[in-house]
Amino acid sequence: MNIQGKIWGTTSSLFSKNNVEINRITCNKGGYCSKHKHTSKFNMFFVEKGNLEINVWKNNYDLVDKTVLKAQQNCVVEPGEFHTFRCLEEGTIAFEIYWVEIDKSDIERKSVGGIIDS
Repeated sequence: MNIQGKIWGTTSSLFSKNNVEINRITCNKGGYCSKHKHTSKFNMFFVEKGNLEINVWKNNYDLVDKTVLKAQQNCVVEPGEFHTFRCLEEGTIAFEIYWVEIDKSDIERKSVGGIIDS
């Protein structure tokens, strides 16, 4: 297990393959992460123990959504949204689950297919 120390606690990579990544985080009361965004990854926070506050700067309206998660609760941050988390209780344990969705409309046509009579 790859563990990285952070000023707010630790993060451990549990799984990273293809389009899914799972990290376990432990954090100290009052600790918070940087304000950041992910270009293409969805970011789900799932709390196992304790309380975690998630702040999301929404792109489609001028508001910061604040969600307080308790044990067994989760929320999802969409790609491109700036967000932070803050630990509200000592010994909080949570999981960050990342995934990428394939865009079914990811095609730009310059012509239309057909059949050539020979």
